[in-house]
Amino acid sequence: MIKFAHKHKKILFFIGDVLGIIFIAWISFLTRFEGHIPVRYLKNFHLLIFLGLIFNLPIFYWQGLYRFNWSYIGIRELYKIIKSVTFACLLITASLFIFRDIEPFSGFPRSIIFINYFLTLLFICGSRASKRIFTESIKKPNKNGKRVLIVGAGEAGEELCRAILKTKGYNLIGFIDDAEDKQKSTIHGYPILGKRKDIPEIVKQNKIEEVIIALPSVGAKIIKQTVEICRQAKINKIKIIPSREEIIEGKVSLSNIRDISIEDLLTRDTVSIDTSTIEEFISGKKILVTGAAGSIGSYLCRQVLKFKPAHLIGLDQNETGIFNLERELSKIKVDQSFVIADICDKNKIERIFNQYKPDVVFHAAAYKHVPLMEKHPDEAVKNNIFGTLNVAQASIKYKVKKFVFISTDKAVNPTSVMGATKRIGEMICQWLNKSQGNPSTLFCAVRFGNVLDSQGNVVGIFEKQIKKGGPVEVTDPEMKRYFMVTSEACLLVMQAAAISKGGEIFVLDMGQPIKIVDLAKEMIKLAGYQPDVDIPIVFTKPRPGEKLFEEILTKKEIPTKHEKIFIAKLPEINEQKLSEHLKKLKTTIETLNKEEIIKILKEIVPSYSPTS
Repeated sequence: MIKFAHKHKKILFFIGDVLGIIFIAWISFLTRFEGHIPVRYLKNFHLLIFLGLIFNLPIFYWQGLYRFNWSYIGIRELYKIIKSVTFACLLITASLFIFRDIEPFSGFPRSIIFINYFLTLLFICGSRASKRIFTESIKKPNKNGKRVLIVGAGEAGEELCRAILKTKGYNLIGFIDDAEDKQKSTIHGYPILGKRKDIPEIVKQNKIEEVIIALPSVGAKIIKQTVEICRQAKINKIKIIPSREEIIEGKVSLSNIRDISIEDLLTRDTVSIDTSTIEEFISGKKILVTGAAGSIGSYLCRQVLKFKPAHLIGLDQNETGIFNLERELSKIKVDQSFVIADICDKNKIERIFNQYKPDVVFHAAAYKHVPLMEKHPDEAVKNNIFGTLNVAQASIKYKVKKFVFISTDKAVNPTSVMGATKRIGEMICQWLNKSQGNPSTLFCAVRFGNVLDSQGNVVGIFEKQIKKGGPVEVTDPEMKRYFMVTSEACLLVMQAAAISKGGEIFVLDMGQPIKIVDLAKEMIKLAGYQPDVDIPIVFTKPRPGEKLFEEILTKKEIPTKHEKIFIAKLPEINEQKLSEHLKKLKTTIETLNKEEIIKILKEIVPSYSPTS
């Protein structure tokens, strides 16, 4: 079959429409006059051809009917066709009515208008959908592909089914869904074979090789149950479609499918994200992200670009990280600049702000590794406190509209230097927001717990230990942590920033804490091993600065309009006292006197209780 170039396809459609409009006019008159057109109506027949051509063709072009892809025509395209043909018909009718007393408009049979409209609609729809109808009718299931079962017969499952039908890699056997009303029905000819509890039997009967979980809107509890059932059925290859929040545009394709991971099995509720509010907040603005090469910063950059900013500025002192991020994001057609800079370099930071004039700053740059910062408290203070102060003061000087400080649950009653410095970062935001009177720059901070897929996180450490054959090292059998995936954390950060009125310390609801030992066991199972059989788990002891249990939410938080975002109730900041303490701290870090640094941190943050 000859493949026409795109230009040739347009010409083909146009010629086909011209001939079709002429032919339909003839058929309309033949239908009205039962096979013989009286001579006196030939003038009306020629008029209908003329009106059909001058109204239909420009409207078809305007509505993009010559740009359709023959293979992928769907409901949206059919709606455009109906709208175009209807509008053209209304113009033809209006012309016949306005000029009804003038030849050749006079005496035009009204019934022909309706006949012509329905025949035109049928012809245009048929011509555009012809290739898809033909390919769908001759398409045969791929019997050589991997025998696959889709769990979830909803919208995501249906989209996935259509994607699978266009590939040679899979042989779709059917669907699984717990909904009673979907049992024994079909989707695109593929049966719904039963409920989740029936998976072991269905797998055995149909020799299923792979299961794809297409449940983007359910909680991790359901996902975990489904994975356990698949394991019972001895399915080793389990894949999943990410949540709708991770797939921002909401469309499901084979490129979205990935192997099941520990992030999918956390017992958390799904989070509803108001993407329209975020888009309004980000769209058309210049956004600066500090710490852009880090886990949170880099993901913030990726998410920000999806909401169409005027300009994204990524800043970090990590040369390799910035180089890799720039290469990755350069394909996205949005103005981008990537800058190597240290947030502790006040002059450089001011030059960057003067050059780019950002509207919004996401301050994610920080030293975050707790045990390391216990050894080097001077560096934690320089970066997390005075680096933050530099960026915050530059934001005021260059009239940034909103400054968003990325904080941590370790700032709540801190036991580590890292936690204490992040709490002081929050205090700086409260202080600067208040000190402006009627602030031109609004400051807020957002606290959340551990990010599972961040650099240097416990998941990465466990993965390396499992690959080596163990042992997997857990600090304490009772140690618990709150966990979030980066995509969810970043979207909630942007959501909180969008609703901020200035001065808030936002707290994200992290769900239920997870025991680290349970996390280790689940990761060993995901790797295909048995905990304490194939891979041993050993217990060490908490490292300097670590708690057994992190605090995040108390009963004092103020709810916001978003169910997962709260505002922490914290004491008022004594501006003069904080300013004096910061001056004292700046002098002390030059002496490298660890004990004195800790002492001043305790004076600034009374709830700071260093571990021995």
